[in-house]
Amino acid sequence: MLCPRQCQIKREEGKRGFCGESDLVRLSRAALHMWEEPCISGTNGSGAVFFSGCTLRCVYCQNFHIANSEVGKTVSVERLSEIFLELQEQGANNINLVTPTHFVPQIIAALDQSRKKGLNLPIVYNTSGYEKVETLRRLNGYVDVYLPDFKYLDPEHAKKYSGAEDYPEVAKRALAEMIRQTGVPQFDEQGIMKKGVIVRHLLLPGCLRDARRIVKYLYETYGDQIYMSLMNQYTPLDTLNREKYPELAKKVTKKAYDVLVDYAIDLGVEQAFIQEGETAKESFIPDFSYEGV
Repeated sequence: MLCPRQCQIKREEGKRGFCGESDLVRLSRAALHMWEEPCISGTNGSGAVFFSGCTLRCVYCQNFHIANSEVGKTVSVERLSEIFLELQEQGANNINLVTPTHFVPQIIAALDQSRKKGLNLPIVYNTSGYEKVETLRRLNGYVDVYLPDFKYLDPEHAKKYSGAEDYPEVAKRALAEMIRQTGVPQFDEQGIMKKGVIVRHLLLPGCLRDARRIVKYLYETYGDQIYMSLMNQYTPLDTLNREKYPELAKKVTKKAYDVLVDYAIDLGVEQAFIQEGETAKESFIPDFSYEGV
């Protein structure tokens, strides 16, 4: 019942929920990560902890093998707390919890343990945006920076590509709760975000109209209470069913992305990150070889 799927599977009995996971935490990577937004990675890197499984399962997933629970090493809550401390010792700017929704209770327990032993980094909650408000409320006081996607406003796109027709309304409610918890963005003297919300949108081929609607909604609703991150790095991987989704079997054009960025500028958006150069390639996808686990 942690996520909007509400599959009601008794994961504590070893059964796997829609997320593909039992209640035993599984990780695929825990290491310094340089490819997040500048205020997250900085020059030291973000302490990214990649959790196995996912509550959304997008057909174009850029981390397909971990999202579909094909990759993952089981760790205890105690080991998870140690990993947080090890990343701090390596100089990480923050602890970056990637796709963590289905392990929230275990993460809270691990944070309690690691804080008693000296963990003092900001906690980043890196999510698809498909979150229950009740679950987010459990994280109040634990998470400093929310880094959600806002994938769709079109429920047909949400249904077709993520099997979640309710995504737009769920994401709206979740985002409102995230902003309630963190308030306006705060940064340290090095420009690293210490508090706040960055909303990501990955432009998909053929989805420019919905992308513009998302930017308009975010700006008109929240203005300078948030930062946006407009991404052009979509990469059609071999895991995509190209016969079923031929429209996704190509990269986003430079023209389409430029139109989106220009639209945001014309609206008056100033607090946003954009991507330049060649970002749509598999080298930007980490090697999930259990580093740091």
